[in-house]
Amino acid sequence: MEVREPDGHYPTPVQRTELGEFPADWQVVPLGEFEPFITSGSRGWAAYYADMGSPFLRITNLSRSCIYPSLRDLRYVAVPPDNSEGVRTALRTADVLISITADIGIVGFVTEEVELPAYINQHIALVRLNGRLVSSRYIAYFLAGAAAQRRFKSMTDAGAKAGMNLTGVRDVLAALPPSTDEQTAIADALTDADALIDSLEQLLTKKRQIKQGAMQELLTGKRRLPGFTGLVQKIDLGSVCKMQSGGTPAVSQSAYFDGPHPWVSISDITNADKYLSTTERSLSNAGLNACAAQILPAGTVLYAMYASVGECCIAAVAVCTSQAILAMQPARNLDPEYLYYSLTSSKAKAKSAVQQGTQGNLNKGIVQVMEIRLPEVAEQRAIARTLADMDAEIAALESRLTKARALKQAMAQALLTGRIRLLEPTE
Repeated sequence: MEVREPDGHYPTPVQRTELGEFPADWQVVPLGEFEPFITSGSRGWAAYYADMGSPFLRITNLSRSCIYPSLRDLRYVAVPPDNSEGVRTALRTADVLISITADIGIVGFVTEEVELPAYINQHIALVRLNGRLVSSRYIAYFLAGAAAQRRFKSMTDAGAKAGMNLTGVRDVLAALPPSTDEQTAIADALTDADALIDSLEQLLTKKRQIKQGAMQELLTGKRRLPGFTGLVQKIDLGSVCKMQSGGTPAVSQSAYFDGPHPWVSISDITNADKYLSTTERSLSNAGLNACAAQILPAGTVLYAMYASVGECCIAAVAVCTSQAILAMQPARNLDPEYLYYSLTSSKAKAKSAVQQGTQGNLNKGIVQVMEIRLPEVAEQRAIARTLADMDAEIAALESRLTKARALKQAMAQALLTGRIRLLEPTE
């Protein structure tokens, strides 16, 4: 197999088409050229919904980031074997799926992992192509790619009731390399990229679950780290933290802003990692005095009381905050990182403790009586280090996943436009 990428130029002469520029030996043709069977799902499946039975794919099982349907949140139907709608719409391996209502152009490809018989609803079109003429998997990847998606988007932008009929599906254009071998090679390369992404996503989910379990055990004293056997106290936060909220000066007064004091808002907290060192806005000395906000030292734990209730971070620099944030300055017997992880693990409790009202906010009084388990400081720090190591492992996986997605997108753009050829172009 030869990969050819001559300095970003096409390896063969270029043709300009409705879909963009492609090598001259490619053809741009409608799906109708490949002897397709095209239909859409039935409207009548509600009568056959069941807890067990045949998989029933909906648009929510399709994704713009991957052609392989998600099988993690399936609905099921129990369809009689002689049901005419069932016979018409039953899926087969290598079928291409296209959403045809509302959010048009989400593409799926049916693999052996989809347990058959399986069915679709009326919002999805089924395209069954002649495998002797074209690689169906390549077609699915092409339709999910940038050139085809631009055309689908133009249909969606036509209005809220935009939709495609089956004739429109038949007329959808695809650009193809001249041989099914080259089409398959492209599809194989993109499938390998998707497999890497899927494996990283699954590993990341597993690592997050492991961390969540570790937090539940270590922060409640159900599991102790080696070498620690001392007493674990159950104590109110108010007895080990100095707490205060901030303020917001009049936003109409420009003189109150763009000063030397980083000013933390709810959005700063939700966008921060564990440590917060920069903010979107800052206050001047006049702004600080106008809202009676206090300068808080680095190491202060910042806790959201409004909107994103329970989100928290640790100030890495001296800051001031809005009134929507409760600043907690831990006593000497409470490690700030241990407090951060304790608060992070109890977001659900925080949300259940919010004041009843239109906004559902926390206040200082509610937070003061929240309980945490408090081992000795040395054990707190050991627990925080353990959880921080897990965070670092998760962050590294997230970085790998981001890079893998970017690489797959770049590969798709290059392979589906012929800028990179995986097989020697034919004369």
